[in-house]
Amino acid sequence: MVPTKAYVEQKFDEFNHLMFGGKLPRIPVEMSDAKTFLGKCVYRKRRKPGGKTEFYDFRLRINTRADLPQQEVDDTIIHEMIHYHIGYNQMKDTSSHGVIFMEMMNTINQRFGRHITVSYKSSAEERAQLQDKRPRYHVIAFVRFVDGHTGIKVLPRVAPTILKYYNMVSASRDIANVSLYMSNNTFFNQYPNSGALKVHPLAEDEIIRQLEGAEKLGCDGKAIIRNADQT
Repeated sequence: MVPTKAYVEQKFDEFNHLMFGGKLPRIPVEMSDAKTFLGKCVYRKRRKPGGKTEFYDFRLRINTRADLPQQEVDDTIIHEMIHYHIGYNQMKDTSSHGVIFMEMMNTINQRFGRHITVSYKSSAEERAQLQDKRPRYHVIAFVRFVDGHTGIKVLPRVAPTILKYYNMVSASRDIANVSLYMSNNTFFNQYPNSGALKVHPLAEDEIIRQLEGAEKLGCDGKAIIRNADQT
């Protein structure tokens, strides 16, 4: 199921009464299209007189990108409500999922037959759903190493950044060849877009498959050339 705001609010009230003694005030529910989390309890901090830190302005964010079983959606909501309970009551835990969190999680799992975990382990299909599917153009550096390994780097569409990356990586004695492409394949959305000197390992046949139909770019080290020879 893909949760709605109304569903999350209904479940918040239900779980609040059942598991938290009805003591948690309603907080704003925000539906998110993020690809990095299923649920998140967010809040702000401020320093009170005397130096004590106070947590306030709580909000509950639930992801709508993945179509998950209802039980997993509900467990995600409860997981974030535990964080809210700890923060709202200004309890100091040993870590984000520390002693207090684990005790509450285990108690709820045992008493109510839930399967809440510290981190959600998604299936390959669910991870694919969380990926950004909006087509956007990227510059892809296809890197071949001297030892036969291959990889890619997704670069910003900024000429100086592309040239700097191309020249520095090409100058490495470990690199056999660097080719540049322009592609709007959503496969590449999962990779960070930056000029950092890094190559993400990927099999050559997979790179070639994902770059099918991409525009090959030329580069002489000083300029990027569009409509380069596709061979």
